[in-house]
Amino acid sequence: MYCKVKLLLSVVFVFWASFGFAHEMTPAYPKFVTSYIDDVSVTKMKLFNRRDDVSYYEVQVFDNDWESVPFASTNRIFKLGYQKSTSFEVYIQTKDLKYAVYICTMSKNFKQDKKVTIVASRICSKID
Repeated sequence: MYCKVKLLLSVVFVFWASFGFAHEMTPAYPKFVTSYIDDVSVTKMKLFNRRDDVSYYEVQVFDNDWESVPFASTNRIFKLGYQKSTSFEVYIQTKDLKYAVYICTMSKNFKQDKKVTIVASRICSKID
């Protein structure tokens, strides 16, 4: 019993301690609306960087099987400073919108130092 409690507390501590270091994206359930381009829908997202070790993020869109869905964005990879936020738009053809399930951002590392271990993070919003 003691080992189970100790394991549970260890897992909770690891997730709780790492929570403050991840980046954030809103809204959690984005809604697409018709854009000014025929047969294309758009949504607006906001990203906040809570990681002081990462400055670059990549936008991704996936279906239910985590396969990439074609999309366009104001920026696919962008630089975002620590404690800064930015807004970006995601455009998807209306015919592909029925397949799109997740809009994600993933931290990108461009450091060449092999001795430094850097954890990449991916957060996703589920399309409403």
